[in-house]
Amino acid sequence: MPLPDTLFCAQQIHIPPELPDILKQFTKAAIRTQPADVLQWAAGYFSALSKGDPLPVKERIEMPVATQKTDTGLTQGMLKVLHKQCGHKQYVDLLDIEKKWRSLCLPMEKLRALIELDPCDHKIEWIKFLALGCSMLGGSLNTVMKNLCEILTQDPEGGPARIPFKTFSYVYRYLSRLDGDTPASETEAYLASLKDNIDSRKSGMIGLMDFFVLARKM
Repeated sequence: MPLPDTLFCAQQIHIPPELPDILKQFTKAAIRTQPADVLQWAAGYFSALSKGDPLPVKERIEMPVATQKTDTGLTQGMLKVLHKQCGHKQYVDLLDIEKKWRSLCLPMEKLRALIELDPCDHKIEWIKFLALGCSMLGGSLNTVMKNLCEILTQDPEGGPARIPFKTFSYVYRYLSRLDGDTPASETEAYLASLKDNIDSRKSGMIGLMDFFVLARKM
C-alpha cells in the first residue's frame, strides 16, 4: 500500500537563519566575479566557504585588459583572487593551482601555456607563477610589473601600489631572463638606476610613479 503524501506547513520547514545572508553574499560575489560557468564556480565557492578558505571572488566587475590579443578570461582581478588563495605559500602544488584555476572557470589550455613558459614538475614558486600570469595579460615588461605591483601592494586601490624593491627586482630579473632579449647588464643597470631613485626615501619600497609612466594620447 503506497504511503500517503507527506504534507508540510510553514511551521514544519526549518530555514537556517544564516541562509538568506549566505545566498545574498553568494549572489553579490557571482555578480562581481562574472564566472563563465556559474555551477562550476559555485562548487568552488561553497567548497572554500565550508573550509574557511579564501573565496574565489573578485573585488569588483572588470573587463579583460586592452593589451590582450584575445579574451582568455584571465584578468588582473582573477590573478588577485588566485594570489589571495595561494599567496601565503612560497611554493604551490600545480594540482592545487589547477583546482583553483578550474573554480574560476579559466581555460585549462591557458594554464598549460602559462606553465610551459617556465616548465616545472610538481611545484612552482608562487611569485614566479604570478609574474607569468601578469605577463599573459600582455604589454611591455613595465606593464607586467605594474600589474604585479597592483596585485601585491598593501596600498588602497588607486594609491601608489608600492611593494618591496627586493621583490620587484627579483621578479624583474626573472622575467628578463625568460625573455632573453635584454642583456643581463642592461637589466642590472636599469634596476640600479631605480634603486638610486628610491634610496633617498629609505623605505625600501618602489611604487608605480618610480618606473611606470602612462603614454599620453595625442
